[in-house]
Amino acid sequence: MRWTPGGTSDDIDDRRDQEDGGGGGGGFGFGGMHIGLGGVVVLFILSLVFKQNFFALLGGGATAPVATTVHRPNPARDESEKPLVQFVSFVLDDTQKTWEQLLPQQAGVPYRHARLVLFRNHTQSGCGGAESATGPFYCPADERVYIDLGFYDELKRRFGAPGEFAQAYVLAHEVGHHVQKIIGIESKVQQLQRANPAEANPLSVKTELQADCFAGVWAHSTEQRGLLEAGDVESALHAAAAVGDDHIQQMTRGRVQPETFTHGSSRQRMEWFNRGLNSGLIADCNTFQRQ
Repeated sequence: MRWTPGGTSDDIDDRRDQEDGGGGGGGFGFGGMHIGLGGVVVLFILSLVFKQNFFALLGGGATAPVATTVHRPNPARDESEKPLVQFVSFVLDDTQKTWEQLLPQQAGVPYRHARLVLFRNHTQSGCGGAESATGPFYCPADERVYIDLGFYDELKRRFGAPGEFAQAYVLAHEVGHHVQKIIGIESKVQQLQRANPAEANPLSVKTELQADCFAGVWAHSTEQRGLLEAGDVESALHAAAAVGDDHIQQMTRGRVQPETFTHGSSRQRMEWFNRGLNSGLIADCNTFQRQ
């Protein structure tokens, strides 16, 4: 992707110096149980893959490791992440400038900026505690996207989706959820899920696929402006396929259960990203009417 390294976006809240601290001993207590670091790693991976808090399964009412937040500046790590921070700053600003133009033109509503929170390990969001294990997410309550930059290492190593545009796709997808909040889709989906809990998963899939399509709409804009390079679209499609529910379930469980999907299959995620990429139109991203 063609971009110019620069400073940090004005829409970024950098909380990376707030790390979880606490006592020593090499383990964590959960509801009266004590597990070692290996167990924490396993739960971390499961939580990341399925976007669920597997720490809660240990019982005792605990929902996450209990720790004290302390300020621990890490200049060396900050310096190593500087190029990535500059890249996500560029993508964030470019995505939001694009929606500033498209939303009034295509939906008749003004766009308001979301903020991006960079953190390590754990922070607080308007939707509750945010952990690295949950992966990137958008919180409609405070209109912020949360991400631990370490997720991009997971995307590359564990999911086999390297490349800058794969990283850009992830952020553009989360901003897509913010667009859903602005145009009222997010609140309507919440109402429908409360009214019919049996449809919660299918509605979640449609919501996520639409965010993929919105990411494609932004990608269409970058293509029109000559920012895409050879392999960029393939990189984004590979990332979309890598985080498909069927691929993740096959990789972790050895079987696929479509009735449990919450984000859509690899094929669906690639299809809807492509649909936005090819048309650049919000109207073509209506996953709630088209299958």
